Amino acid sequence: MKTTSPISFAGSQLAETRHVCAFFHSEEEEYRVLLPFIKEGFECGHKAVHVVNPDQRSEHLRRLAAAGIDSAAAERNGQFDLRINREIYLQDGSFDQDRMLHAFKQIASGKAAGGFPLSRIVCRMDWAAEGKSHIHDLIEFESRVNDVWEHHDDAVICTYYLGKFGGDTVIDIMRTHPMIIIGGILQRSPFFVPPGEFLREFRGRQAGRGASASAGN
Repeated sequence: MKTTSPISFAGSQLAETRHVCAFFHSEEEEYRVLLPFIKEGFECGHKAVHVVNPDQRSEHLRRLAAAGIDSAAAERNGQFDLRINREIYLQDGSFDQDRMLHAFKQIASGKAAGGFPLSRIVCRMDWAAEGKSHIHDLIEFESRVNDVWEHHDDAVICTYYLGKFGGDTVIDIMRTHPMIIIGGILQRSPFFVPPGEFLREFRGRQAGRGASASAGN
């Protein structure tokens, strides 16, 4: 049950629904939209969990510093947790939905050390575009993880670069997130489908494609 006040973000507010897919064309656009949300979180005492690309760590810390955020002090007191996306999502080189669901349950409010009221979690999702075999599992996971976030106050922002993902994948990502940012503006996703309904349809679609491929051999 959500108990905290709405969070201002990207020209709107995050109220009870806080699982967001954010689509960007460039790094400049991404930081322009995210940094005010990130900075406000540090200032009001929320925990910050940032999951970035392997080669992005130094630049990310530089961007935080330029925004006036003392990330080193925040790391020392447990408020800031910076992680690398491939190490989080692709342990042993594979993406395991159940392992990731467990990991996010541990990160969720009430499970994180330090007594922070909630977490503002920002995850860069480029890793999924690097191996096309990850995409179907990721889309299922993005739908399933709604059942975790609906019970917690955390704000979870999954960032996707439009140039890295095909149109069909982008539509499915929008269908698995109740909130979206596109054009720099936060809004309810008009495409969102509740997890139970989406997973039945998506798994049926994948089974149909598999049957067609087998018949063609």
